[in-house]
Amino acid sequence: MSMLPELLRDTATLTAAAGLLYGGVLAVVALTSVLARTPERRRDARSTLTILVRRRRSG
Repeated sequence: MSMLPELLRDTATLTAAAGLLYGGVLAVVALTSVLARTPERRRDARSTLTILVRRRRSG
């Protein structure tokens, strides 16, 4: 019996979990960039958010 379907299911589950975790981190950092009490913390959170959502140029 092939283990391929089980491997694909496990891979899809891990990918979905990683995507949800990444989305949660982005949401927390975005909220911090808006709701932090001090300007320094808001600036740091915005810098972190910029790094996390940076798109790499192809070519």
